[in-house]
Amino acid sequence: MSGTLAETEYQVALRTARDDTIPAGERAEMLMEIALGLQRRPRRPEDLEQVNHLYKEGLQVCPEEDTLLRARLLAGQATALLATPGDTRVLEEAVACLRGALPVLQTLGNAEEAAEAEMNEGLALQGLAVAGKAPFPDAVRKYHSALRVFTADKFPREYAILHNNLATAYLSMTMGDESSRMREALAVQSYESALRAITLDAHPAEYAMLQNNLGNALQYSSSAHPVENNLRALEAYREALRVRTPKERPGEYANTISNMANALRNLPDDPENPELGNIRNLGEAVKLYETAENIFAETGELDKSGLVRVALDETLALVREQGSVH
Repeated sequence: MSGTLAETEYQVALRTARDDTIPAGERAEMLMEIALGLQRRPRRPEDLEQVNHLYKEGLQVCPEEDTLLRARLLAGQATALLATPGDTRVLEEAVACLRGALPVLQTLGNAEEAAEAEMNEGLALQGLAVAGKAPFPDAVRKYHSALRVFTADKFPREYAILHNNLATAYLSMTMGDESSRMREALAVQSYESALRAITLDAHPAEYAMLQNNLGNALQYSSSAHPVENNLRALEAYREALRVRTPKERPGEYANTISNMANALRNLPDDPENPELGNIRNLGEAVKLYETAENIFAETGELDKSGLVRVALDETLALVREQGSVH
């Protein structure tokens, strides 16, 4: 979307908001529709600021008695806030909007829009929890509540996203040793549940994201079976690479192959005879790290390029060490 088009629509929306010849409820509804339209297109940060302003204008002109329209405006504003870069104050504002909207949506709206509001509140709470400003279980409860509506058979994409978010929340919680193992297992189960609901053909981006995340959860879990988990992780990464190709999705491809390299570093060449070492897998890891480092450098992701370089140097040292032994 060009900046000129966005600016034109924004100015038209503002004129609509202030046109007293149009009934207030109609003005609020038009503002909401224009804001939603702007949100759905490619946008710049300043476009999102305009979208937020349109929702606020809509709330100002919305008649007090139209509680459902007011709730929908609040829920829409929350989605715009969640997409807006900023500090935790943006997330806190989104939570406030959703908590104002949700009781009305649950009473007067439809089940899907109420569940979407719960899913978005969970997302905002999860962001706050990462910053230490909310408990992770609050986000988990919101996701589970939304799953009562967004079932695997009727809403596979939403179901998969919710389970991905649940898994991320489980892995972010700080608990004791026994609880840590349990939440790691719950995270793996969530990823697997999501992958049973969607297909590669229907939802390729989500499928690849979930396979990549499943691989990470398996690789870094504190399991008593690390070799088996790493083998399963490699399978998941290979599935992700059916979508994440170097030509179509270079950044995502580099992320996944660097994850693969991490798993290979810790995998013996012969799982039945781990004492023989893993010189072959280390060699494969080196190739993957080199490719990932180059891609990250080319795409300007220098922080990631630097991290991969550190892992590459460490792996080369392991290759030299095992080579001298053999």
